[in-house]
Amino acid sequence: MIPNPIHKALLIVKNSNARFLVMGGQACILYGAAEFSRDLDLAVDLAAENAKALQRVLEQLRAEQVYVPGFDLAALERGHACHFRCRAPGLENLRIDLMAKLRGCPGFAELWERCTLAELPEIGAIGVISLPDLVRAKKTQRDKDWFMIRRLLEADYLRSRNQPTRAQIEFWLCESRTPSHLVELAKKYPAVCRSLLNRRGLLRAALQSDIPGIETGLQEEEKKEKEADRLYWAPLQAELTQWRRQTRKQK
Repeated sequence: MIPNPIHKALLIVKNSNARFLVMGGQACILYGAAEFSRDLDLAVDLAAENAKALQRVLEQLRAEQVYVPGFDLAALERGHACHFRCRAPGLENLRIDLMAKLRGCPGFAELWERCTLAELPEIGAIGVISLPDLVRAKKTQRDKDWFMIRRLLEADYLRSRNQPTRAQIEFWLCESRTPSHLVELAKKYPAVCRSLLNRRGLLRAALQSDIPGIETGLQEEEKKEKEADRLYWAPLQAELTQWRRQTRKQK
């Protein structure tokens, strides 16, 4: 169940007709991998009319800027997040973060085309970033995100393993971080597993039921992605540091 302040905020955003997708912790809740999240993270379209709608939403939420940058389309286009805290009645202190570019993911138009629709009480259908895109977006430097990736894949596997599609089988084999599930999948779908060896080397260990080998491969994958994320954010962090210095000087 989505906490009430987030429920109210989502209703406001939806009623604005802005194009957005729920991502982050709330998406993890909707996919059955988390129980609670205090924030609302949205992927947003930066088209001119949509940007105007988002600006109206922020005004209605009485959203105050938390960090630099403010609601800056150029910054969002480069990959920055814009962070706000709501002050509207019933939404006090709710944090809302907006992003338009996610590392490892396509642009908003493609995210929109393959999103999942979730039906929420009193809100109706809202777009949620697809599970594969959510997993890609979670490959960050934060340990908690890697734990959540594992939870997301486990939840999806347990929900659909009795009658999976080919696409789901490939998704689990390419992204699962649970060694026992990878061994099960390799035994049940060896041909599919072998067809993906060039995409994920640790599947060789899965075909051999080599749990230590799978665990080593998972550690190597995580290390590589964390470094890629660090390199991606380095220039953006430098820009943020420069903005903060300028803000302090102006004060």
